[in-house]
Parts: sequence; C-alpha cells; structure tokens
Amino acid sequence: MLALFAFQSCKGQNTESKQEGSDTTAYTYKPGSVNGIGKWFMGREIAHVMGFQGMEWLNRPEREQEENVSRLLKNMDIQADDVIADIGAGSGYHVFKMATQAPEGMVYGVDIQDEMLAEMKRVKLKNGVTNVNLVKGSTQSVNLPENKADKVLMVDVYHEFEFPLEMLASIKNAMKADAKLYLIEYRGEDPDIPIKTIHKMTEAQAVKELRAAGFTLVENIANLPWQHCMVFQKGS
Repeated sequence: MLALFAFQSCKGQNTESKQEGSDTTAYTYKPGSVNGIGKWFMGREIAHVMGFQGMEWLNRPEREQEENVSRLLKNMDIQADDVIADIGAGSGYHVFKMATQAPEGMVYGVDIQDEMLAEMKRVKLKNGVTNVNLVKGSTQSVNLPENKADKVLMVDVYHEFEFPLEMLASIKNAMKADAKLYLIEYRGEDPDIPIKTIHKMTEAQAVKELRAAGFTLVENIANLPWQHCMVFQKGS
C-alpha cells in the first residue's frame, strides 16, 4: 500500500506549460513515466505532486517507525529561537513537532494546496499554537521574506517541484547567510526501498541539481531508515 497509494498523482497540481518568468531553457519535455509530468530537469523527470487525498497517509501511525522523524529532527539541531521553513509542509506532520522545539522562534508551513493549509490551520487553532505561520506558495516561489530562515526543511517534496530552479532561487533568497537546507528524499540508490523510482533521488542527482542553483552539500547524514538527510548551505 505504501508504494501504490502514497504517491498517487494529483494531476491538477501541475501545469506543464512554460510559465512567464521561468527559466525555460533549463527544462526539456518528452514522454516518461505515468507518474511523471513529462518535464525533465538535468536528466530527471519531475514527478506529479501528491495531492491532499494522501493526507491520511502523511499522518499514518507507522511513519515514525518507517522514517524515524524523531532522529531527523535531532539531525536538525533545532534551537529555541530558530526560524524554520517547511516547504511542501502538507498536513503539518513536521511543522508542529518543530514548533514545540522552537518556542521562541517561528515555523513557516508552506504549501501550494489550499486543503493542506486548511488542515494545518485546523490543527494550529485546535492546539493554540502561536509560533506557526502558514504560507501559500506557488509553483515558482515559496513566498517567504528575504533573509529570514535559519533552517529549511523539504521532506520528499523537492522531486515534485515543477520549477526546481525557480523554487531553489526563492528558497535561497529566504535563507540567512549561514542557514542550512535539509533535503530529505528516499534513497534512489536502494532498489529495496518500496517507493516508486520517480519518487526517489540519488545523492549524486541531488548534488548536481542543487549545485546548479548555488548550493553546496555540507554532509549527508546517513542515519535514517529509508531517506537521505542531505544538508546544504549557500555556496560561497
């Protein structure tokens, strides 16, 4: 069920047209996987966005065991006053866990789907959370203030960005000079991980793409069951 349901296409979330202001020269268009959008970046086909219909899967009880989210948050070394941006935050699974660890800071929950934002708002109001700020992003921008974030988290979402270069530029703009970007992706090097190939990334592919956007890999923390925990900073 994990591989079949978790990444069902939400075709309405992606428009394959070349939008105004995008770097169209960076992308190619050709047929590919049924789970892809037919748009390629640096040799990788971009996957369809997982729709809000998968919200229950995002909140599944076994997620801690499968992904060891607690260890991921330890990897991030969250400080009490950190400003953190969760890009593609979904239902807020990571957002609210991080908010408890940064009580004097702020967690931005960024998503492009109204239904995901509505769910995070519901949880925020229900629990009286005051240090979570919800932001509607677009396919080309995270819509965050400049030079704001100490840490950026992207969990299994980057490979679905319709405009990866534009999104990375927007994220870079939102990061402080010494900020860290935590890129979490299912390991494409491991065929035994029960996730469709288009929803995985190798370290080499991720480094190639982020280097093109001006990021440098600091380390890949290899302590998660199925995922890379790649830490990037702005390149010098």
